[in-house]
Amino acid sequence: MSDLLLRDVRPVAIDPDPRAGTEPVDVLIRDGVIDEVGPGLRAAARGVPEVDGGGRHVVPGLWDTHVHMVQWSLGQTRLDTSGTASPGDVLARVVDRLTWGFDSPTGVLVGWGHRTGRWLEQPTVAALDAVTGDVPVALISGDGHHGWLNSAALRLLGGPPVEGVVAESDWFPLYDRLQRLHGAHEESEYAVTRAIQAAHQLGVVGIVDLEFGRPWEQWRERTAEGFPSLRARTGVYPEGLEDAIAAGLRTGDPIRSTDGLVTMGPLKVITDGSLNTRTAWCCDPYADGHLLEQPSGAANYPVDELVSLLTRARGAGLDAALHAIGDAAVAAVLDAFAATGASGSVEHAQLIDPRDVRRWAALPQRVVASVQPAHLLDDRSVTERCWPDRTDRTFTLRSFLDAGIELSLGSDAPVSPLDPWLAMAAAVHRGPEDGESWHPEQEITPQEALAASVDGQRVRAGDRGDLALLEHDPLAEAGTSAERARRFRYTLVSATVLDGQVVHGG
Repeated sequence: MSDLLLRDVRPVAIDPDPRAGTEPVDVLIRDGVIDEVGPGLRAAARGVPEVDGGGRHVVPGLWDTHVHMVQWSLGQTRLDTSGTASPGDVLARVVDRLTWGFDSPTGVLVGWGHRTGRWLEQPTVAALDAVTGDVPVALISGDGHHGWLNSAALRLLGGPPVEGVVAESDWFPLYDRLQRLHGAHEESEYAVTRAIQAAHQLGVVGIVDLEFGRPWEQWRERTAEGFPSLRARTGVYPEGLEDAIAAGLRTGDPIRSTDGLVTMGPLKVITDGSLNTRTAWCCDPYADGHLLEQPSGAANYPVDELVSLLTRARGAGLDAALHAIGDAAVAAVLDAFAATGASGSVEHAQLIDPRDVRRWAALPQRVVASVQPAHLLDDRSVTERCWPDRTDRTFTLRSFLDAGIELSLGSDAPVSPLDPWLAMAAAVHRGPEDGESWHPEQEITPQEALAASVDGQRVRAGDRGDLALLEHDPLAEAGTSAERARRFRYTLVSATVLDGQVVHGG
Protein backbone atom coordinates (compact mmCIF):
# COMPACT_ATOMS: atom_id res chain seq x y z
CA MET A 1 0.00 0.00 0.00
CA SER A 2 1.18 3.51 -0.79
CA ASP A 3 0.41 7.18 -0.30
CA LEU A 4 -0.46 9.33 -3.30
CA LEU A 5 -1.90 12.77 -4.03
CA LEU A 6 -3.87 12.94 -7.26
CA ARG A 7 -4.26 16.66 -7.97
CA ASP A 8 -6.71 18.62 -10.10
CA VAL A 9 -9.18 15.90 -11.17
CA ARG A 10 -12.92 15.83 -11.80
CA PRO A 11 -14.77 12.83 -10.28
CA VAL A 12 -17.30 11.38 -12.70
CA ALA A 13 -20.87 11.54 -11.36
CA ILE A 14 -21.81 7.86 -11.07
CA ASP A 15 -24.50 8.73 -8.54
CA PRO A 16 -26.79 11.75 -8.98
CA ASP A 17 -24.77 14.70 -7.70
CA PRO A 18 -25.01 18.13 -9.36
CA ARG A 19 -21.66 19.13 -7.84
CA ALA A 20 -19.68 16.24 -9.30
CA GLY A 21 -17.41 16.94 -12.21
CA THR A 22 -17.81 20.72 -12.16
CA GLU A 23 -14.74 21.93 -10.24
CA PRO A 24 -11.43 20.05 -9.97
CA VAL A 25 -10.52 18.49 -6.63
CA ASP A 26 -7.56 16.65 -5.13
CA VAL A 27 -7.69 13.02 -4.00
CA LEU A 28 -5.38 12.05 -1.14
CA ILE A 29 -4.63 8.34 -0.68
CA ARG A 30 -2.93 7.08 2.47
CA ASP A 31 -2.00 3.45 3.06
CA GLY A 32 -3.93 2.43 -0.04
CA VAL A 33 -7.22 4.04 1.07
CA ILE A 34 -8.74 7.35 0.01
CA ASP A 35 -8.23 9.64 2.99
CA GLU A 36 -9.74 12.87 1.70
CA VAL A 37 -11.33 14.37 -1.42
CA GLY A 38 -11.49 18.13 -1.86
CA PRO A 39 -9.76 21.23 -3.19
CA GLY A 40 -6.35 22.35 -2.01
CA LEU A 41 -5.05 19.23 -0.28
CA ARG A 42 -1.42 19.83 -1.19
CA ALA A 43 -0.51 21.25 2.20
CA ALA A 44 -2.06 18.29 4.02
CA ALA A 45 -0.16 15.92 1.74
CA ARG A 46 3.32 17.34 2.23
CA GLY A 47 5.91 14.73 1.28
CA VAL A 48 3.39 12.49 -0.52
CA PRO A 49 4.14 11.60 -4.17
CA GLU A 50 1.93 13.55 -6.58
CA VAL A 51 0.28 12.99 -9.92
CA ASP A 52 -1.03 16.05 -11.74
CA GLY A 53 -4.45 15.21 -13.16
CA GLY A 54 -4.55 18.34 -15.29
CA GLY A 55 -8.31 18.66 -14.96
CA ARG A 56 -8.98 15.18 -16.34
CA HIS A 57 -11.82 12.95 -15.16
CA VAL A 58 -11.47 10.21 -12.58
CA VAL A 59 -13.51 7.08 -11.79
CA PRO A 60 -12.99 4.22 -9.35
CA GLY A 61 -10.80 1.47 -10.77
CA LEU A 62 -12.77 -0.96 -12.94
CA TRP A 63 -13.57 -4.60 -12.17
CA ASP A 64 -14.42 -7.59 -14.35
CA THR A 65 -16.44 -9.95 -12.18
CA HIS A 66 -16.13 -13.10 -14.30
CA VAL A 67 -12.74 -14.02 -15.75
CA HIS A 68 -10.82 -17.24 -16.43
CA MET A 69 -7.42 -15.58 -16.19
CA VAL A 70 -5.13 -18.27 -17.56
CA GLN A 71 -7.51 -19.13 -20.38
CA TRP A 72 -7.92 -15.46 -21.29
CA SER A 73 -4.18 -14.86 -21.23
CA LEU A 74 -3.38 -17.86 -23.39
CA GLY A 75 -6.16 -16.96 -25.78
CA GLN A 76 -4.09 -14.06 -27.02
CA THR A 77 -1.52 -16.49 -28.46
CA ARG A 78 -3.78 -19.36 -29.62
CA LEU A 79 -4.95 -20.04 -33.15
CA ASP A 80 -7.98 -17.83 -33.73
CA THR A 81 -10.91 -19.88 -35.01
CA SER A 82 -13.57 -17.23 -34.38
CA GLY A 83 -15.82 -16.02 -37.17
CA THR A 84 -15.73 -19.34 -39.00
CA ALA A 85 -18.90 -20.59 -40.69
CA SER A 86 -18.12 -24.28 -41.10
CA PRO A 87 -15.67 -27.05 -40.13
CA GLY A 88 -13.95 -26.45 -43.46
CA ASP A 89 -13.18 -22.84 -42.52
CA VAL A 90 -11.53 -23.99 -39.30
CA LEU A 91 -9.58 -26.76 -41.01
CA ALA A 92 -8.18 -24.24 -43.49
CA ARG A 93 -6.81 -22.15 -40.62
CA VAL A 94 -5.34 -25.25 -38.96
CA VAL A 95 -3.60 -26.26 -42.18
CA ASP A 96 -2.23 -22.74 -42.59
CA ARG A 97 -0.81 -22.68 -39.05
CA LEU A 98 0.71 -26.15 -39.39
CA THR A 99 2.23 -25.18 -42.74
CA TRP A 100 3.93 -22.10 -41.33
CA GLY A 101 4.73 -23.77 -38.02
CA PHE A 102 3.71 -23.00 -34.45
CA ASP A 103 5.71 -22.56 -31.28
CA SER A 104 4.34 -24.13 -28.10
CA PRO A 105 6.31 -25.81 -25.30
CA THR A 106 3.52 -28.38 -24.94
CA GLY A 107 3.71 -29.49 -28.55
CA VAL A 108 -0.06 -29.09 -28.89
CA LEU A 109 -1.65 -26.73 -31.40
CA VAL A 110 -4.49 -25.08 -29.47
CA GLY A 111 -7.19 -22.99 -31.10
CA TRP A 112 -9.96 -20.91 -29.64
CA GLY A 113 -13.12 -19.20 -30.80
CA HIS A 114 -15.26 -21.25 -33.19
CA ARG A 115 -19.00 -21.43 -32.51
CA THR A 116 -20.94 -24.33 -33.98
CA GLY A 117 -24.39 -22.97 -33.17
CA ARG A 118 -24.95 -21.72 -36.73
CA TRP A 119 -22.99 -24.39 -38.60
CA LEU A 120 -24.95 -26.63 -40.96
CA GLU A 121 -22.25 -29.32 -40.72
CA GLN A 122 -20.78 -30.51 -37.44
CA PRO A 123 -17.06 -31.17 -36.78
CA THR A 124 -15.62 -34.67 -36.65
CA VAL A 125 -12.43 -36.22 -35.32
CA ALA A 126 -11.86 -37.88 -38.71
CA ALA A 127 -11.93 -34.55 -40.56
CA LEU A 128 -9.38 -33.06 -38.17
CA ASP A 129 -7.17 -36.17 -38.35
CA ALA A 130 -7.11 -35.91 -42.14
CA VAL A 131 -5.25 -32.57 -42.06
CA THR A 132 -3.19 -32.84 -38.85
CA GLY A 133 -1.58 -36.28 -38.81
CA ASP A 134 0.26 -37.01 -35.57
CA VAL A 135 0.38 -33.39 -34.32
CA PRO A 136 -1.96 -33.07 -31.30
CA VAL A 137 -4.60 -30.42 -32.03
CA ALA A 138 -7.21 -29.14 -29.56
CA LEU A 139 -9.70 -26.56 -30.81
CA ILE A 140 -11.75 -24.96 -28.05
CA SER A 141 -15.17 -23.48 -28.74
CA GLY A 142 -15.69 -19.77 -28.21
CA ASP A 143 -17.89 -20.42 -25.17
CA GLY A 144 -15.38 -22.86 -23.66
CA HIS A 145 -17.93 -25.67 -23.41
CA HIS A 146 -16.53 -28.13 -25.93
CA GLY A 147 -13.29 -29.18 -27.54
CA TRP A 148 -12.77 -30.45 -31.08
CA LEU A 149 -9.75 -32.72 -30.73
CA ASN A 150 -7.91 -34.94 -33.17
CA SER A 151 -6.99 -38.52 -32.28
CA ALA A 152 -3.47 -37.56 -31.20
CA ALA A 153 -4.82 -34.99 -28.71
CA LEU A 154 -7.47 -37.40 -27.42
CA ARG A 155 -4.77 -40.00 -26.73
CA LEU A 156 -2.48 -37.44 -25.10
CA LEU A 157 -5.20 -36.09 -22.79
CA GLY A 158 -6.98 -39.38 -22.11
CA GLY A 159 -10.18 -38.36 -23.84
CA PRO A 160 -13.18 -40.57 -24.45
CA PRO A 161 -13.76 -42.33 -27.78
CA VAL A 162 -15.86 -39.86 -29.79
CA GLU A 163 -16.63 -39.13 -33.40
CA GLY A 164 -17.32 -35.42 -32.89
CA VAL A 165 -16.61 -32.89 -30.18
CA VAL A 166 -16.08 -33.54 -26.46
CA ALA A 167 -18.54 -31.40 -24.51
CA GLU A 168 -19.42 -30.26 -20.98
CA SER A 169 -18.53 -32.68 -18.16
CA ASP A 170 -16.44 -34.88 -20.50
CA TRP A 171 -14.57 -31.83 -21.79
CA PHE A 172 -13.66 -29.90 -18.64
CA PRO A 173 -11.22 -32.55 -17.27
CA LEU A 174 -9.42 -32.59 -20.62
CA TYR A 175 -9.14 -28.81 -20.50
CA ASP A 176 -7.52 -29.12 -17.08
CA ARG A 177 -5.08 -31.77 -18.34
CA LEU A 178 -4.17 -29.54 -21.25
CA GLN A 179 -3.02 -26.93 -18.73
CA ARG A 180 -0.93 -29.51 -16.87
CA LEU A 181 1.19 -30.63 -19.80
CA HIS A 182 4.95 -30.10 -19.58
CA GLY A 183 5.75 -26.48 -20.39
CA ALA A 184 2.15 -25.27 -20.06
CA HIS A 185 2.70 -23.49 -16.74
CA GLU A 186 5.59 -21.37 -17.99
CA GLU A 187 3.70 -20.51 -21.15
CA SER A 188 0.57 -19.48 -19.29
CA GLU A 189 2.29 -17.41 -16.61
CA TYR A 190 4.18 -15.37 -19.19
CA ALA A 191 0.86 -14.74 -20.89
CA VAL A 192 -0.75 -13.70 -17.57
CA THR A 193 1.90 -11.02 -17.04
CA ARG A 194 1.06 -9.48 -20.39
CA ALA A 195 -2.68 -9.75 -19.72
CA ILE A 196 -2.41 -7.91 -16.40
CA GLN A 197 -0.49 -5.08 -18.05
CA ALA A 198 -3.15 -4.85 -20.76
CA ALA A 199 -5.87 -4.76 -18.08
CA HIS A 200 -4.12 -1.85 -16.35
CA GLN A 201 -4.20 0.09 -19.62
CA LEU A 202 -8.00 -0.20 -19.56
CA GLY A 203 -8.25 1.04 -15.98
CA VAL A 204 -8.89 -2.45 -14.58
CA VAL A 205 -7.77 -2.97 -10.98
CA GLY A 206 -9.57 -6.19 -10.07
CA ILE A 207 -11.15 -9.39 -11.32
CA VAL A 208 -13.08 -12.36 -10.02
CA ASP A 209 -10.88 -15.21 -11.23
CA LEU A 210 -12.96 -18.34 -11.80
CA GLU A 211 -10.11 -20.34 -13.28
CA PHE A 212 -10.10 -24.09 -12.77
CA GLY A 213 -7.74 -25.70 -10.28
CA ARG A 214 -6.38 -23.73 -7.31
CA PRO A 215 -6.09 -20.14 -8.54
CA TRP A 216 -5.42 -18.76 -5.05
CA GLU A 217 -2.11 -20.64 -5.11
CA GLN A 218 -1.33 -19.29 -8.57
CA TRP A 219 -1.85 -15.71 -7.38
CA ARG A 220 0.34 -16.32 -4.33
CA GLU A 221 3.13 -17.54 -6.61
CA ARG A 222 2.65 -14.53 -8.89
CA THR A 223 3.06 -12.16 -5.95
CA ALA A 224 6.24 -13.93 -4.89
CA GLU A 225 7.60 -13.72 -8.43
CA GLY A 226 6.93 -9.99 -8.70
CA PHE A 227 4.08 -10.04 -11.21
CA PRO A 228 2.29 -6.73 -11.90
CA SER A 229 -0.29 -6.05 -9.17
CA LEU A 230 -3.97 -6.87 -9.60
CA ARG A 231 -6.76 -7.46 -7.13
CA ALA A 232 -8.35 -10.89 -7.51
CA ARG A 233 -11.07 -12.90 -5.85
CA THR A 234 -10.46 -16.55 -6.57
CA GLY A 235 -13.09 -19.24 -6.93
CA VAL A 236 -13.10 -22.96 -6.23
CA TYR A 237 -15.04 -25.69 -8.05
CA PRO A 238 -16.89 -28.61 -6.39
CA GLU A 239 -13.98 -31.02 -6.86
CA GLY A 240 -11.75 -28.68 -4.82
CA LEU A 241 -14.33 -27.62 -2.23
CA GLU A 242 -13.20 -29.92 0.58
CA ASP A 243 -9.55 -28.93 0.10
CA ALA A 244 -10.50 -25.25 0.32
CA ILE A 245 -12.56 -25.86 3.45
CA ALA A 246 -9.73 -27.86 5.03
CA ALA A 247 -7.37 -24.97 4.32
CA GLY A 248 -9.72 -22.63 6.20
CA LEU A 249 -10.50 -20.49 3.15
CA ARG A 250 -13.62 -18.34 3.55
CA THR A 251 -15.08 -15.81 1.13
CA GLY A 252 -13.47 -12.43 1.72
CA ASP A 253 -10.45 -13.74 3.61
CA PRO A 254 -7.10 -12.51 2.28
CA ILE A 255 -4.83 -15.10 0.71
CA ARG A 256 -1.58 -15.07 2.64
CA SER A 257 1.51 -13.60 1.01
CA THR A 258 -0.39 -11.63 -1.63
CA ASP A 259 0.00 -8.15 -0.13
CA GLY A 260 -3.69 -8.12 0.73
CA LEU A 261 -4.71 -7.87 -2.93
CA VAL A 262 -5.99 -11.43 -3.37
CA THR A 263 -8.93 -12.78 -1.40
CA MET A 264 -10.93 -15.97 -1.41
CA GLY A 265 -14.03 -15.81 -3.55
CA PRO A 266 -16.96 -18.18 -4.13
CA LEU A 267 -17.71 -21.80 -4.82
CA LYS A 268 -18.29 -21.91 -8.59
CA VAL A 269 -20.75 -24.49 -9.92
CA ILE A 270 -21.53 -24.92 -13.63
CA THR A 271 -25.15 -26.01 -13.39
CA ASP A 272 -25.90 -26.21 -17.14
CA GLY A 273 -24.19 -25.79 -20.48
CA SER A 274 -24.23 -23.07 -23.11
CA LEU A 275 -26.44 -21.79 -25.92
CA ASN A 276 -24.05 -22.52 -28.77
CA THR A 277 -23.62 -26.15 -27.77
CA ARG A 278 -27.42 -26.43 -27.18
CA THR A 279 -26.70 -27.66 -23.64
CA ALA A 280 -28.14 -24.72 -21.70
CA TRP A 281 -31.05 -26.15 -19.69
CA CYS A 282 -34.35 -24.64 -20.80
CA CYS A 283 -37.98 -25.00 -19.77
CA ASP A 284 -39.02 -25.48 -23.41
CA PRO A 285 -37.26 -27.24 -26.28
CA TYR A 286 -34.92 -25.38 -28.60
CA ALA A 287 -36.47 -24.47 -31.94
CA ASP A 288 -34.14 -27.05 -33.51
CA GLY A 289 -34.50 -29.39 -30.55
CA HIS A 290 -35.76 -32.20 -32.74
CA LEU A 291 -32.16 -32.57 -33.94
CA LEU A 292 -30.79 -32.93 -30.40
CA GLU A 293 -30.54 -35.86 -28.02
CA GLN A 294 -31.72 -33.51 -25.28
CA PRO A 295 -34.15 -31.07 -26.95
CA SER A 296 -34.21 -28.69 -23.96
CA GLY A 297 -30.60 -29.05 -22.85
CA ALA A 298 -29.91 -30.58 -19.47
CA ALA A 299 -28.84 -29.92 -15.90
CA ASN A 300 -25.30 -30.77 -14.88
CA TYR A 301 -26.41 -31.23 -11.25
CA PRO A 302 -29.72 -32.41 -9.81
CA VAL A 303 -31.25 -29.83 -7.51
CA ASP A 304 -30.73 -31.92 -4.37
CA GLU A 305 -27.00 -32.21 -5.11
CA LEU A 306 -26.83 -28.47 -5.77
CA VAL A 307 -28.56 -27.79 -2.45
CA SER A 308 -26.06 -30.10 -0.71
CA LEU A 309 -23.11 -28.24 -2.23
CA LEU A 310 -24.48 -24.83 -1.24
CA THR A 311 -25.27 -26.03 2.26
CA ARG A 312 -21.72 -27.28 2.69
CA ALA A 313 -20.24 -24.08 1.27
CA ARG A 314 -22.41 -21.79 3.36
CA GLY A 315 -21.54 -23.68 6.52
CA ALA A 316 -17.87 -23.16 5.75
CA GLY A 317 -18.25 -19.43 5.05
CA LEU A 318 -18.14 -19.58 1.25
CA ASP A 319 -20.47 -17.72 -1.10
CA ALA A 320 -21.68 -19.45 -4.27
CA ALA A 321 -21.36 -18.39 -7.92
CA LEU A 322 -23.78 -20.52 -9.92
CA HIS A 323 -23.47 -20.64 -13.70
CA ALA A 324 -26.99 -20.72 -15.18
CA ILE A 325 -27.72 -19.83 -18.81
CA GLY A 326 -31.07 -21.48 -19.59
CA ASP A 327 -34.28 -20.44 -17.83
CA ALA A 328 -34.72 -23.87 -16.24
CA ALA A 329 -31.19 -23.61 -14.84
CA VAL A 330 -31.86 -20.12 -13.46
CA ALA A 331 -35.04 -21.39 -11.80
CA ALA A 332 -33.13 -24.30 -10.26
CA VAL A 333 -30.34 -22.16 -8.83
CA LEU A 334 -32.90 -19.76 -7.35
CA ASP A 335 -34.51 -22.82 -5.73
CA ALA A 336 -31.11 -23.73 -4.30
CA PHE A 337 -30.43 -20.23 -2.99
CA ALA A 338 -33.90 -20.11 -1.42
CA ALA A 339 -33.51 -23.53 0.21
CA THR A 340 -30.08 -22.87 1.69
CA GLY A 341 -29.97 -19.14 2.43
CA ALA A 342 -26.57 -19.03 0.73
CA SER A 343 -25.34 -15.70 -0.64
CA GLY A 344 -23.52 -15.20 -3.92
CA SER A 345 -24.36 -14.70 -7.55
CA VAL A 346 -26.09 -16.14 -10.57
CA GLU A 347 -23.49 -16.14 -13.33
CA HIS A 348 -24.80 -15.30 -16.83
CA ALA A 349 -28.60 -15.50 -16.18
CA GLN A 350 -28.92 -15.32 -19.94
CA LEU A 351 -32.51 -16.53 -20.31
CA ILE A 352 -35.01 -15.98 -17.52
CA ASP A 353 -38.73 -16.24 -16.86
CA PRO A 354 -40.12 -12.86 -15.69
CA ARG A 355 -41.71 -14.63 -12.73
CA ASP A 356 -38.25 -15.72 -11.62
CA VAL A 357 -37.05 -12.10 -11.72
CA ARG A 358 -39.66 -11.33 -9.07
CA ARG A 359 -38.78 -14.45 -7.10
CA TRP A 360 -35.10 -13.56 -7.22
CA ALA A 361 -35.77 -10.02 -6.00
CA ALA A 362 -37.70 -11.43 -3.02
CA LEU A 363 -34.75 -13.48 -1.71
CA PRO A 364 -33.71 -12.14 1.70
CA GLN A 365 -29.98 -12.68 1.12
CA ARG A 366 -27.64 -10.97 -1.35
CA VAL A 367 -27.65 -12.77 -4.70
CA VAL A 368 -26.07 -10.68 -7.47
CA ALA A 369 -26.85 -10.88 -11.19
CA SER A 370 -23.36 -11.32 -12.66
CA VAL A 371 -23.94 -10.77 -16.38
CA GLN A 372 -21.68 -10.44 -19.42
CA PRO A 373 -23.43 -8.02 -21.82
CA ALA A 374 -20.92 -8.41 -24.66
CA HIS A 375 -22.09 -12.01 -25.09
CA LEU A 376 -25.27 -10.71 -26.69
CA LEU A 377 -23.21 -9.34 -29.57
CA ASP A 378 -22.11 -12.88 -30.45
CA ASP A 379 -25.23 -14.74 -29.34
CA ARG A 380 -27.93 -12.68 -31.02
CA SER A 381 -28.12 -14.67 -34.26
CA VAL A 382 -27.91 -18.02 -32.45
CA THR A 383 -30.62 -16.89 -30.02
CA GLU A 384 -32.90 -15.94 -32.88
CA ARG A 385 -32.37 -19.37 -34.38
CA CYS A 386 -32.60 -21.48 -31.20
CA TRP A 387 -34.90 -19.37 -29.01
CA PRO A 388 -36.89 -17.29 -31.53
CA ASP A 389 -39.93 -17.26 -29.24
CA ARG A 390 -38.05 -15.95 -26.18
CA THR A 391 -35.50 -13.39 -27.36
CA ASP A 392 -37.20 -10.75 -25.20
CA ARG A 393 -36.17 -12.70 -22.10
CA THR A 394 -32.43 -12.69 -22.71
CA PHE A 395 -29.85 -10.44 -21.03
CA THR A 396 -32.62 -8.65 -19.11
CA LEU A 397 -30.45 -6.04 -17.40
CA ARG A 398 -33.23 -3.44 -17.18
CA SER A 399 -35.57 -5.94 -15.57
CA PHE A 400 -32.97 -6.89 -12.98
CA LEU A 401 -32.32 -3.31 -11.93
CA ASP A 402 -35.99 -2.34 -11.93
CA ALA A 403 -36.70 -5.29 -9.62
CA GLY A 404 -33.97 -4.18 -7.22
CA ILE A 405 -31.52 -6.98 -8.06
CA GLU A 406 -27.88 -5.96 -7.72
CA LEU A 407 -26.02 -6.10 -11.04
CA SER A 408 -22.35 -6.63 -11.75
CA LEU A 409 -20.79 -6.75 -15.20
CA GLY A 410 -18.04 -8.97 -16.51
CA SER A 411 -16.72 -10.65 -19.62
CA ASP A 412 -16.29 -14.39 -18.97
CA ALA A 413 -12.94 -13.83 -20.71
CA PRO A 414 -11.89 -15.47 -22.96
CA VAL A 415 -15.50 -15.86 -24.17
CA SER A 416 -15.50 -12.10 -24.67
CA PRO A 417 -12.57 -9.72 -24.13
CA LEU A 418 -11.51 -8.62 -20.66
CA ASP A 419 -12.67 -5.09 -21.40
CA PRO A 420 -15.20 -3.41 -19.07
CA TRP A 421 -15.66 -0.57 -21.57
CA LEU A 422 -16.95 -3.07 -24.13
CA ALA A 423 -19.25 -4.65 -21.54
CA MET A 424 -20.64 -1.27 -20.53
CA ALA A 425 -21.15 -0.26 -24.16
CA ALA A 426 -23.13 -3.46 -24.84
CA ALA A 427 -25.24 -2.83 -21.75
CA VAL A 428 -26.34 0.63 -22.92
CA HIS A 429 -26.64 -0.22 -26.63
CA ARG A 430 -27.51 -3.84 -27.29
CA GLY A 431 -26.02 -4.12 -30.73
CA PRO A 432 -23.04 -3.31 -32.95
CA GLU A 433 -21.68 0.20 -32.96
CA ASP A 434 -23.28 0.98 -36.31
CA GLY A 435 -26.41 -1.15 -35.89
CA GLU A 436 -29.75 -1.14 -34.13
CA SER A 437 -30.18 -2.06 -30.49
CA TRP A 438 -31.65 -5.52 -29.92
CA HIS A 439 -34.58 -5.33 -27.50
CA PRO A 440 -33.75 -1.77 -26.41
CA GLU A 441 -36.32 -2.03 -23.61
CA GLN A 442 -33.60 -3.92 -21.71
CA GLU A 443 -30.93 -1.22 -22.08
CA ILE A 444 -29.55 0.41 -18.96
CA THR A 445 -28.13 3.90 -18.50
CA PRO A 446 -24.42 4.72 -18.71
CA GLN A 447 -24.46 5.60 -14.99
CA GLU A 448 -25.94 2.22 -14.13
CA ALA A 449 -23.42 0.41 -16.33
CA LEU A 450 -20.48 2.19 -14.72
CA ALA A 451 -21.87 1.58 -11.23
CA ALA A 452 -22.02 -2.14 -12.05
CA SER A 453 -18.34 -2.13 -13.07
CA VAL A 454 -16.54 -0.60 -10.07
CA ASP A 455 -17.16 -3.17 -7.31
CA GLY A 456 -19.26 -0.77 -5.26
CA GLN A 457 -16.45 1.79 -4.96
CA ARG A 458 -16.61 5.56 -5.39
CA VAL A 459 -14.12 8.43 -5.35
CA ARG A 460 -14.77 9.18 -1.67
CA ALA A 461 -13.02 8.98 1.67
CA GLY A 462 -12.84 5.46 3.05
CA ASP A 463 -12.97 3.66 -0.29
CA ARG A 464 -10.03 1.84 -1.82
CA GLY A 465 -7.23 3.84 -3.40
CA ASP A 466 -7.96 2.39 -6.83
CA LEU A 467 -8.63 4.95 -9.55
CA ALA A 468 -8.64 5.40 -13.33
CA LEU A 469 -7.82 8.77 -14.85
CA LEU A 470 -9.71 9.44 -18.10
CA GLU A 471 -9.29 11.83 -20.98
CA HIS A 472 -13.05 12.53 -21.14
CA ASP A 473 -16.19 12.00 -19.10
CA PRO A 474 -17.76 8.72 -20.31
CA LEU A 475 -21.12 9.78 -18.85
CA ALA A 476 -21.34 13.11 -20.67
CA GLU A 477 -24.64 13.70 -22.42
CA ALA A 478 -25.01 11.94 -25.76
CA GLY A 479 -28.07 11.53 -27.93
CA THR A 480 -28.76 7.95 -28.96
CA SER A 481 -27.89 4.74 -27.15
CA ALA A 482 -25.32 4.06 -29.88
CA GLU A 483 -23.66 7.41 -29.19
CA ARG A 484 -23.63 6.71 -25.45
CA ALA A 485 -22.04 3.32 -26.10
CA ARG A 486 -19.47 4.91 -28.39
CA ARG A 487 -18.27 7.14 -25.55
CA PHE A 488 -17.52 3.99 -23.55
CA ARG A 489 -15.85 2.18 -26.44
CA TYR A 490 -13.49 5.07 -27.14
CA THR A 491 -12.64 6.09 -23.59
CA LEU A 492 -8.90 6.61 -23.16
CA VAL A 493 -7.38 5.73 -19.77
CA SER A 494 -4.34 7.89 -19.17
CA ALA A 495 -3.43 6.51 -15.72
CA THR A 496 -4.44 3.68 -13.40
CA VAL A 497 -3.85 3.70 -9.66
CA LEU A 498 -4.06 0.46 -7.66
CA ASP A 499 -3.73 0.44 -3.88
CA GLY A 500 -2.26 3.93 -4.02
CA GLN A 501 0.38 3.01 -6.62
CA VAL A 502 0.48 4.12 -10.24
CA VAL A 503 0.47 0.92 -12.32
CA HIS A 504 -0.19 2.52 -15.72
CA GLY A 505 0.53 5.97 -17.15
CA GLY A 506 1.01 8.88 -14.83
